[in-house]
Amino acid sequence: MTTSDIITYQYQHPSFLDRQRLLLSGYNEISPASCFFQGFLNQPYIVARCLITLSNIVQSSFNLSPFQMAMMRDPIATAGNEKLRFEGFSHCAGVYARVDVLPAAIDGTFPASGTVNVDFNQPMINALGGVGKQGQMMLNIGADAISVQTTATAKVVERKVPLPLKWIKGLTSVQIFLSAAEQVYSFNQLQAMQLFKSIPAGQPKPDYYLVMRGNKPMFSPAKAANAICVGGIHRLKLLEPLLPLASELKVFAGPDMQSTTWQLYFGDVRFSFSLSRESWRGFSGEGAALESLVADVPDEWLDAMNKYSHANQEFNPALMAISENIHFEQVDQLTGRMAAMGLLGYDLDERQFFYRQLPFKQSRILQLNPRMKDAEKLLEEDKVVILKNENNRVEARVEGSGVQHTVIIDPGKARCTCTWYAKHQGERGPCKHILAVKIKIG
Repeated sequence: MTTSDIITYQYQHPSFLDRQRLLLSGYNEISPASCFFQGFLNQPYIVARCLITLSNIVQSSFNLSPFQMAMMRDPIATAGNEKLRFEGFSHCAGVYARVDVLPAAIDGTFPASGTVNVDFNQPMINALGGVGKQGQMMLNIGADAISVQTTATAKVVERKVPLPLKWIKGLTSVQIFLSAAEQVYSFNQLQAMQLFKSIPAGQPKPDYYLVMRGNKPMFSPAKAANAICVGGIHRLKLLEPLLPLASELKVFAGPDMQSTTWQLYFGDVRFSFSLSRESWRGFSGEGAALESLVADVPDEWLDAMNKYSHANQEFNPALMAISENIHFEQVDQLTGRMAAMGLLGYDLDERQFFYRQLPFKQSRILQLNPRMKDAEKLLEEDKVVILKNENNRVEARVEGSGVQHTVIIDPGKARCTCTWYAKHQGERGPCKHILAVKIKIG
C-alpha cells in the first residue's frame, strides 16, 4: 500500500484522563470533538452478533490474494442523529454490509457526531462473542477509538486506523445503487430460512435467480419473469448466522440488477447486505457516480453542502430542495459530489442520505475517479471535437491512441466505439470519451 492509498487524520489537541474516562482528541474539519457516543445498547446480544457478522464479512474475500487481503481494514463507525451505523466491505469490495442501531435500541448520549475507522481484532471479537442474551454492553465511540465493555469482559479498546481509498471508492458507488433500488420482496423468518437452504453448495459461477414457487421463495439457475438476478450467490452464506435471530428479510434490487441488497430486521437493529453484480467485481470499480461529476459545481456550494449535511446528519434531497429553495438539479449535483468523496450513505428504509464525516477534500474526486481524470486530460489536450449538436443529439470525435473514437449521445443513451464501451455497454459507468464529450457540451 502506498501513501496515496490511505486517508490520514491529524489531531491538534492531546487526549487526557478524566477520572475513569480516557477522553481522546479528535479531528473534525467543522468543529473539534473527541467523543461521538457514550452509553449502553438495549439490544446488546443482537448488536454483538451483527458486529461479529460484519467483521466476518470484512475479513472475507472472493477474488483477492492473501497479500492484497492484508491491505484492507475493518469497520467504519458513524454516530449521529441519535443513531449508530457500522459499515464495512469484504476485502474485494464486492460485498457491502451495514449495521444500523436505531434510537430505541440506544441508551446513551451523543456529545458530537462523527466517524471513525478501526480494526476489530480478536480481543474485540471475543468480547462481542461473550455477550449473552441477558448481558449488557457499554459502548464508547470517539474520534480516535472504539471501546466495548460487557458484563463478562473488561474494557476492550480498538484504535483508529487509516481509511483505504478503495473503501471510499466503494462507499461512493454503493450508495448510488442503493438510492436507485426498490423493495421487491419481504419474507418472514421461516421463508428466509427456506430461501437460504436453496443456496447451492460450493461457489457456483453461473447466475442464480430469486423466484417464487407459490408462497415459497427459492434460488434457481433458471431465469424466470420478474426474477431477481444474483451473481456470486455463495456470498449470501455470510448472512446465515443471523437468520435465526431476524424477524424479517427484505430484498431490494435496482432496475438494471447491477446490485442487490438483503436487509435483516431485529426490532430496532437492522443489518444491510449488498452484493455487486458478480463476485469478482467490487463496488470500488463500478464508476456509478461518474455521471454526477460532469456538471461544474463551485467549491463554495460544496462547502455549504458539507456544512448543511453535518448540521442535519440525514436529509431527503427532494425535501431539501423545497425547504432550502434550491433547484432540484443543483441538489442532485451537490449530493453527487458529496457521494463521490464518500461523505454520503443511503438508508433504504427511510429513503434518505446520511452523512459520514471524513477528511473533506474536493481534490479527492479525481483521485478516486481515474476515468474522470482521463476525461479532463482529453479536454486539456484538445482531443474532443463536437461534430453535431442539435435536436437533443450529439455526435463527437475523440482522439485515442492511434485511433479516432466516435461518441453519440441521445436522450437517455450514450454510445462509444471504444473497447471499454464494447465490453461493458455502460453497465459500469461511462467511458472516458463519453465523459469528456458530456463535460465539453456542458
